[in-house]
Amino acid sequence: MSQVGFGIVGCGMIANFHAEAIKRMKGTKLVACFDSIPAAADAFAAANPGVTPYHDLDQMLANPAISIVTICTPSGAHMDPAIKAAQAKKHVVVEKPMEITLKRCDAILEACKRNGVLLCPIFQSRFSPANIALKEAITEGRFGKLTLGDTFVKWWRTQPYYDGPQPKGTKTPVKTGWRGTWDLDGGGAYMNQAIHNVDLLYWLMGDVAEVHAVTATLGHERIEVEDVGVAAIKFKNGAVGTITASTAVWPGLLKKTEIHGTTGSVIVEQDDVLLWQFEKPKPKDRSVTDKLMNREEGSGGASDPKAISYVGHMEQLKDFVKAIQLGKKPRITGDEGRKAVEIVLAIYQSASTGKRVTLPLTKDPKRPTVQSPPPVQ
Repeated sequence: MSQVGFGIVGCGMIANFHAEAIKRMKGTKLVACFDSIPAAADAFAAANPGVTPYHDLDQMLANPAISIVTICTPSGAHMDPAIKAAQAKKHVVVEKPMEITLKRCDAILEACKRNGVLLCPIFQSRFSPANIALKEAITEGRFGKLTLGDTFVKWWRTQPYYDGPQPKGTKTPVKTGWRGTWDLDGGGAYMNQAIHNVDLLYWLMGDVAEVHAVTATLGHERIEVEDVGVAAIKFKNGAVGTITASTAVWPGLLKKTEIHGTTGSVIVEQDDVLLWQFEKPKPKDRSVTDKLMNREEGSGGASDPKAISYVGHMEQLKDFVKAIQLGKKPRITGDEGRKAVEIVLAIYQSASTGKRVTLPLTKDPKRPTVQSPPPVQ
């Protein structure tokens, strides 16, 4: 069987994790890369021998050796290259978030459907063994009635992370980077960092019916978006929960998800099971606790965005390649990528207006203000 060829669009930090994942998979090859900054494409190719750099996206998309295109541009610049890739009959992988508005997500979905290609939004947390075991326990009904689902992303990002590269000789920091902007980041701690856990929580607990949120910018300067927020969630099944997100918690804590019901409770921190307890134990519980408790884990990006592992990306890309080869849907579809964006946008709308917001949203909300309205005196 011939190798499945990948092309990467956007040669920033996250592209390195995709490249490593592709290299370590069997039957796949990273063929080419493109970046709107030619020097970035050249540098990426130099760091990945055998990869051809392109300075023109259309030329890269015309390469017949490429079957899958991975979009690794800034969040608010996913739509155009994703649509172009679909029009070139390439299957499309899009880093999270799929895009920063529902209208743009829908445009990507429509382009992929119209051109008969598959779409894969990256949410690698679903492929963690701990989260897979947790989902299986929910599906088996071991929690009884689901009552409470909480997820926490209390991370730390430095001011230079948001400021971007500084011009030579600059004494007073200036904003040059895309992170922390509405136009290209689409939001802050929720849209960029916690969206993985937003996706994970609704995957585990079920669809969201209502959100009520508070956000603020407390730990950083020169950003337009939130670096801290708390959202109360009501699920369609009647359960409730919270989504806490921050990039202003030093030194950065491991992300954590707690699922509770009338007959069971599970807590997962990063990819390590902290609690696995059910009213009616099963023999296979021993396997979960032996394999998934008290493991040595890295920081998972809690304080350093470069510290995440490529393994989750690799497992999701394996699933996507298999789906293409078998003519089936991938485990995570474009519709699910859209849903995570919708929940985040509902959180922003609630935080901006001070009101509860029900889902589904009928349209994209207005661009929010970061600070929530002041409390009623």
